[in-house]
Amino acid sequence: MERVEKYRELVKQVLEEYASYKFSSGEIEVMPVFDLQRDHYQVVSAGWKDERRIYGCSVHIDIKDSKIWIQHDGTEIGFADQFVKLGVPPEDIVLAYHSPFMRQFDGFAVG
Repeated sequence: MERVEKYRELVKQVLEEYASYKFSSGEIEVMPVFDLQRDHYQVVSAGWKDERRIYGCSVHIDIKDSKIWIQHDGTEIGFADQFVKLGVPPEDIVLAYHSPFMRQFDGFAVG
């Protein structure tokens, strides 16, 4: 359980930092959304750029089975590598956006 608590804090820290960056143009709000009871974490963007509506989830991370599951990473940052730099072993990170078959080749946990 101590490991899960550590992962919760790391996920919140990394996503809050990412959400603090502002878009260079437009009126776009970047919001971290945390469901602490169910261990679901997202960053959602909403707003307007000129006449175009902007809305979407740029990153979605879950913690389940004592591992960090990266469900979606639509950023250039590469959150898996950030977690490794912060001390999370690759075998505790699942790149859930890869198929179960392909995960055996990505250097991270299969599931």
